[in-house]
Amino acid sequence: MVHSRRLLANLTAVAVAALALTACNSSSPSSNPGGGKQYAGQTVEVAATWSGNEQANFQAVLSKFAADTGATVKYTSGGNDLAVLLNTRISGGAPPDVALIPQPGVVAQLAAKGAVKELTGDAATAIGKHYSSAWRGLGTIDGKLYGVYFKVANKSVIWYRVDALSAAGVQPPKTWEEFTAASKTIADSGTTPIVVPGADGWPLTDWFENVYLRVGGPEKYNQLAQHKLPWTDPSVVDTLKLLADYWRTPRVVQGGPQGAVQVSFTQSVADAFGEKPKSAMLFEGDFVASEITKLGKFKVGDTAKFFNWPSIRGSKPAVVTAGDQAVALTERPVTMALMAYLASPEAAKIMAAKGGFLSANSDLDISAYPDDTTRQLGSALVKAELLRFDLSDLTPQAFGGQTGASMWKGLQEFLANPAADPAVTAAKLEAAAAKDYGSK
Repeated sequence: MVHSRRLLANLTAVAVAALALTACNSSSPSSNPGGGKQYAGQTVEVAATWSGNEQANFQAVLSKFAADTGATVKYTSGGNDLAVLLNTRISGGAPPDVALIPQPGVVAQLAAKGAVKELTGDAATAIGKHYSSAWRGLGTIDGKLYGVYFKVANKSVIWYRVDALSAAGVQPPKTWEEFTAASKTIADSGTTPIVVPGADGWPLTDWFENVYLRVGGPEKYNQLAQHKLPWTDPSVVDTLKLLADYWRTPRVVQGGPQGAVQVSFTQSVADAFGEKPKSAMLFEGDFVASEITKLGKFKVGDTAKFFNWPSIRGSKPAVVTAGDQAVALTERPVTMALMAYLASPEAAKIMAAKGGFLSANSDLDISAYPDDTTRQLGSALVKAELLRFDLSDLTPQAFGGQTGASMWKGLQEFLANPAADPAVTAAKLEAAAAKDYGSK
């Protein structure tokens, strides 16, 4: 799951595990990037954060590449310590050939050191053919194509219980004004409108990012992520004020602002979709669907549905995304062949069929997804005209990418204190950014 590094951030580091996937006998379709069995006898290593089911699903993709090309593919799971693993291996002169990295900031740092290789040939051709300009842009640094987003997330959706909204007589809102009004109506019906998992700082950064993209616009969003715009900018203060007005509306947030900072993400899903639901709605990404399904009480697409993040002041439809970007750390032909394969609809199709996966590949037939809800989520990602990566993941880890990060703590304090001044919070975030970006 794309958000796994955050959900597991308080756990001990995941031990590095490796599994060799050997080639098996099969026909050799000429359309495959490997072009037959020319990589027989060669080993290519792939490192990612994934373990468990995600690792097993991804290994099905790697097994197909191995079968088609004759290569042996070795998978290494770095868990939350993937960046540490990569830097150690690179410093030792033995990097894995390919890495799938969830933080663009880490990719940028590696590219600045020359550790990430520019994609050319079949790899670049495959990305140009199967990905929109918006997605190609996310994999480009200083005009050079370095990565392809293999697994992505749609973080601009709000999940709701159909029974709760029906009982209140409200329809899924399309604008911020409708969202606020619907929340008040749901509260009047006797149900708490929304649960906000403030105990985990990362969902609060997602709240901020979705509002800011629509208030500040895409250019300021880019500038803020790079700290070329100060956090004291009026657009930031305006965004914090909108969040405060909503979070502090009486009876809207489960437990009120102070209660919200005690609720974890895992608990929030249960509070909205468990055996004894307390709230009608929960904002978070597409990955909530699998968590709802695990609980077994509500059925995604039937009794549990989603609506897109509402427009604010006439803003155009937009998607905040996150994802695992595949990059090459060696320039071997087998490495570039694997990169080209990961950019193909065939590779995406294998993962899509297994569920819990979204692809940014424009040529993936959405029928590959196992249900209508996933098809809708995936379609929104591919068709999005305004697309921006999770802002906190674009910042230095000390500011927005780890437990205890400045942005996480700042928004938690802002949520918990109903008297917190948006301008003062913005000033605190700017002071933290000046420090954290300086040590980048």
